Order: sequence, then C-alpha cells, then structure tokens
Amino acid sequence: MENRPTTKLYLDSGNPQDTKNTIDLLGYLDGQTTNPSLVAQNPELGTKLTNGNRLTENELLEEYRKIIQDIKEIIPEGSISIEVYADLETKSEEMIRQALEFNEWIDNAHIKLPTNKEGLIAARELTRRGVNVNMTLCFSQQQAAAVYSATKNASDSSVYVSPFIGRLDDIGLQGVDLIANIKRMYENGDHHVELLAASVRNIKQFLYCLYLQVDIITAPLKVYEEWANRGKPMPGIELDLSGFGDMGEYLETKHLNQMQYEEVELNQSPELYDISHELTTKGIVKFAQDWNALLGK
Repeated sequence: MENRPTTKLYLDSGNPQDTKNTIDLLGYLDGQTTNPSLVAQNPELGTKLTNGNRLTENELLEEYRKIIQDIKEIIPEGSISIEVYADLETKSEEMIRQALEFNEWIDNAHIKLPTNKEGLIAARELTRRGVNVNMTLCFSQQQAAAVYSATKNASDSSVYVSPFIGRLDDIGLQGVDLIANIKRMYENGDHHVELLAASVRNIKQFLYCLYLQVDIITAPLKVYEEWANRGKPMPGIELDLSGFGDMGEYLETKHLNQMQYEEVELNQSPELYDISHELTTKGIVKFAQDWNALLGK
C-alpha cells in the first residue's frame, strides 16, 4: 500500500468513531490502545453519565467491554490494548485476575499493566500463560530493561513496552530521546519485546518515531489528521526537515534537556533494575482517579 510504513500504526483512543475516521484517513489501522482516561472521554459513555449519574463497577466493565468489542469489529485483525485497573496498592494477583478476564473479551488483546514492581510480576506470570501484555507508563531505560528481563521466557505471547514521550517533555526532558535509547538498547537482545512509542502529541514526534523505525506508534486522531493533510510524508534514512516548520528546532530544542544513553544489561533479574519513576507513580494515580470518577468515588 502506498506510503505504508514498516512501523505499525495504532490509534490512541477509546472511541470507535475515531477508529473509523482514522481508517478513512489512512486506509488502514494496525491496532488501538485504550486506557481508563480515554474510556472516560468516550462520547457515548459520557452521555450516559450526564446529570450526575454514575456506574457500578460491573456496569463500567460492561461498558468498557462493549467499547473494546466495537473497536474490534472495525479492525478485526488488529491488536487492542486493554488496561487493568491498578492504583498504587494493587497487587499482582489482582492484575492477573483482571487480565485473564479482559483477555476473554476479544482475540489478540494486549493487556496493559503498569511498569512497576507488581506490574512486572504480573507480566511474568501472564506471559508464561500465553497472554499478550503491553507494559505502560515507561519513562526510563531501566524500566524497559526490567520489562525485557521479566518477560524473557515468554514463548506464545507478544510483549510491548510503551515509553511516554509527551509526559517526559512536560518535565523538561526530550521524550523522543528515550525512544531512541530503548531501541538502541534492545538491539543487543532477542527482540521479544516490541517498542511502542506512546504519548505522541504532535506531528514532529510522530515523524521522528517513523524516522527511528520503531516497531509501533500509537497516536491520537489529530496527529493522523495532520499527517494525512501533509500527504503522509515518510522520513527517509536522512530525516528531511523541509516543509515541517520548526521540526529541526524541536529535535535540537534548547528548552528540553537531552536524555543520555545508559549502558544497561538486559539479562539481569528484574528486581535488580531501578524501576522507580515519579511519572509512573503520577500516571497510576491519574488513571485510577479517572476510573473512580466514573464510579462516583
């Protein structure tokens, strides 16, 4: 297909209408990522929550399941990421229980787990059972290395790691550097973990990830709309910055600090990596708040 990159393109949205619109723009879609925050933004669900109404937990899960299955009907061959509910106290056993339930909703799901201690324990067990996982809220090479280590015995399952670009930019770090650094680090491994560039907020970040030839990019509809409006340009071996405004300034930006590459061994035990990160903690809190808001908590 013309202009179809080797990088798989996913949509970051909890709205099936966005799925249809993206396919209309691109002619295809390889998958979709969802999370509690995105589900909370779903227009159909929002209508049901007007006038102060709230859902029970069972009703909310049923709504989430319906959204996921509606998306699956639109992209039957694509993978859809479904996120477990996890707050800072959630143990791996509870994540595993939810994951096994959610995994029955559709074929070829990827269950999203936080990249923290309990999430990594859950990922190790789930991948041993053949469940696909997407390790989310990743903000460091150490975390990405821990994901690699925890899932290295995965045989019949697919593993994604999702570094968040935009949220690193928010704290003054150049988020695309982490994508490049993890890709370089993983070149020394067996490639059982696919690199999924997440929290892509603009066309510049999107094009740079295409240039890096990451495995997967997930982006919101607005980014795909701009890419389509520009004629779906494909960066070559040498990134052509002409016609993209201040992209060159972005990649050499003065207000964002570069993230330096770390020499990290991939084959240590998961517990030996420093996986703590303030943005992971904040992300878990935010997703839990969005989920609990739907329940009126």
